[in-house]
Amino acid sequence: MTRPTVEVADILRARGNDFIDRHQLRLQQLKVIRAITRCRTAALGGHIDTCPQCGSDQTISYNSCRNRHCPRCQNQARQRWIAARQRELLTTRYFHVVFTLPHELQTLVLQNQIELYNLLFRTVAETLLEVAHDPKHLGADIGFFGILHTWGQNLLFHPHIHCVIPGGGLSLDHSQWIRPQYPFFLPVKVLGKVFRGKFVHGLRLAFRRKRLTFAGQIQHLSESKNFSSFLRTLFRQDWVVYAKPAFGGPEQVVRYLGRYTHRVAISNHRLVSFDGNEVTFRWRDYAHGNKQKKMTVSSEEFIRRFLLHVLPKGFVRIRHFGFMANSQRTALLDVSRRLLLMTPVVCSDESSNGFSRLCPTCREPMIVIERLKPAAIVWRFISKCVTDTS
Repeated sequence: MTRPTVEVADILRARGNDFIDRHQLRLQQLKVIRAITRCRTAALGGHIDTCPQCGSDQTISYNSCRNRHCPRCQNQARQRWIAARQRELLTTRYFHVVFTLPHELQTLVLQNQIELYNLLFRTVAETLLEVAHDPKHLGADIGFFGILHTWGQNLLFHPHIHCVIPGGGLSLDHSQWIRPQYPFFLPVKVLGKVFRGKFVHGLRLAFRRKRLTFAGQIQHLSESKNFSSFLRTLFRQDWVVYAKPAFGGPEQVVRYLGRYTHRVAISNHRLVSFDGNEVTFRWRDYAHGNKQKKMTVSSEEFIRRFLLHVLPKGFVRIRHFGFMANSQRTALLDVSRRLLLMTPVVCSDESSNGFSRLCPTCREPMIVIERLKPAAIVWRFISKCVTDTS
């Protein structure tokens, strides 16, 4: 893939300080700006790589910031995560189910991110496990993982969870593998109603326990009467649960996961132009036939939208549930493989070189021969300038 002509880092370097001066930001947002603007620059130091096979390419490579919101730093983390998940895949179809919160909740969620993102994960998991457990729908214990995304294609706030689910589950006594009776795994209308009921119930409990913050345009919701009235309005519409058709077996799942796991709000390749004041980027308009369009916004608005999706410090955005939960994953995956007549998985040692930079000449993994601190890089640059002018 060719290098993009414009990157998020370019916009933050040019306009980030002005944005910081104009807005009150959270510490995590400030850290994201600082990390992305310094990513792969001399400010973070660097290293010299060489190829042990052909000895080519001993130029300095600047270090990455490794911030999970940086568009340039997710590839290696994604590859490591997918490699780990690949050993857990089952020889069955997989389903993709998306749970979305209605737009009426967006301001409340933004002001209570940790509380309500956790509630979102919890209610999604309880909904899937409960409906799947019902003999009318599947009658099985299922396993799945969920990935939190907070953005839409236009970069506006749009919290939702993508769930990837093996097609079926373990019978309640774990003696057989039960396959789904519905083309979309579980009935989405039932999922939507259960999801809505559980999330609203969770909001009510959080309010009673004084775990919610209300400020600005939703400050009136801090009064019990107003909050109860607000909760009633949430039952006046169906909550969207979207299920895609099964997308094949393990090989397709691996390719599919690469699109969803370590994605950030916008990739550099979607950026079209930046003239110092305005940013143009590509987006898909799902409401109008999935058409690809271009949107132009001021640099200030672009940065505002980008920072909406900075997660709280340490927040886990990929979580496993059911028989894929960490506490029982190994044992129950072994049971599932046996029932699906799969061959046992042999875990091999993973070499860190599997994710090293490849030599541009012979495509062999490069090795680091020297690590450089920022001051050393500056000194090398000064020395080179003196040499060139002498």
